[in-house]
Amino acid sequence: MKSLSEQQARNLHLAAQGLLMPPRARARRMAVLAAIERMGLLQIDTIHIVARSPYLVLFSRLGDYPMHWLDELLARVEIFECWAHEACFALIGDFALHRHPSPVRASHWAYRGAAHMQHEQRGGIDALIAHIRTHGAVKSSDFERETPSAGGWWNRSNEKRLLEAGFALGELMIARRENFQRVYDLPERVLAKANRVTIDARMEVAEIRRRFLVDAVRALGIAQAHWIDDYFRLKPKFKDTEIEACVISGELICVEVRGWDNPAYVHRDHAVLLARAARGALRATHTTLLSPFDPVVWHRERARAMFGFDYTIECYVPEHKRRYGYFVLPILRRGRLIGRLDAKAHRLRGEFEIKAIFLEAGIRADASLTVDVAMAIQRAANWHGTPRVIVRRSDPRPFAAALRAALRQAVSA
Repeated sequence: MKSLSEQQARNLHLAAQGLLMPPRARARRMAVLAAIERMGLLQIDTIHIVARSPYLVLFSRLGDYPMHWLDELLARVEIFECWAHEACFALIGDFALHRHPSPVRASHWAYRGAAHMQHEQRGGIDALIAHIRTHGAVKSSDFERETPSAGGWWNRSNEKRLLEAGFALGELMIARRENFQRVYDLPERVLAKANRVTIDARMEVAEIRRRFLVDAVRALGIAQAHWIDDYFRLKPKFKDTEIEACVISGELICVEVRGWDNPAYVHRDHAVLLARAARGALRATHTTLLSPFDPVVWHRERARAMFGFDYTIECYVPEHKRRYGYFVLPILRRGRLIGRLDAKAHRLRGEFEIKAIFLEAGIRADASLTVDVAMAIQRAANWHGTPRVIVRRSDPRPFAAALRAALRQAVSA
């Protein structure tokens, strides 16, 4: 059994996720597709205090690239939208796995909600699908109307919920996005643009669950059993006894990580990375800002165990209960999560505002770290089209002044 230190395990994880080293060259179109393939999925979120999450996740790995490349992949049906970890983009080659009519995904909240809608409003879903069949693809905004309710609130139409239910049930697909709004169409019309896509309904539940298991381990690089279910949001949780068959077959490799109480697993596709990690040949050199919805941090228990980083997405927390801010970006620096910042991109005035930046306890803000963080912030600000960076405050307090000075040097460099 291979034995790794905790930092070697972190480096293996980051290598699998494409975050070990900075990009060596300017991104090309196919690098976007390759990054999604590496991660297995790309979570979607609509908040745009800074760039919307899927674009930011890609930037963390690829550096400067045109955001419309992702939109074009969806329109060309090289990727598609599905419910996985949450709402996600996935490769069209995985369509059959995600859309298989099996009970494996039935516990996901989106599918439970769709099943309820199907029971309660089947006629409405059918009528909407018939409308799309006759009149073509639609957006939910096509049906928006405002009518005052008895309580004085304004009600939106029910069609958005029906469209979402039809999408989760697999009776509609997302053909493209317009200003990030979903455009819904019939699956046969969307898939006509793709290479042949079939679903083998005879695939057994155990095989589908196994596929999700090994795909999650491949994407994570290294994982303990009780972290694996979260990647694709499966139930029940995986146990070491269930994974043993994949180890015996050679598909997964059992690994000891010194300091971890449980065994870890690595996909055989990463055997070379594992060997390099074990001899200390994987060096983390990348510094970048991460999305709150990045796979590296979206599982709180895993981020805490792997990086010692306790992270909560506070945009869903009431304002008076937030500790760090609304949309807080973790800072990855050379294999460690060393801090977080509350940022907002003011696009009209070209300003990237850092309301606050926080370093983790025990992190020494020396000149090297300060320069690395300043350069990472400036790269992100430039990509946002907001090159003027404003730093309001920091914890520790002296770090803000040092960061401002390093940012001035980054701009003049």
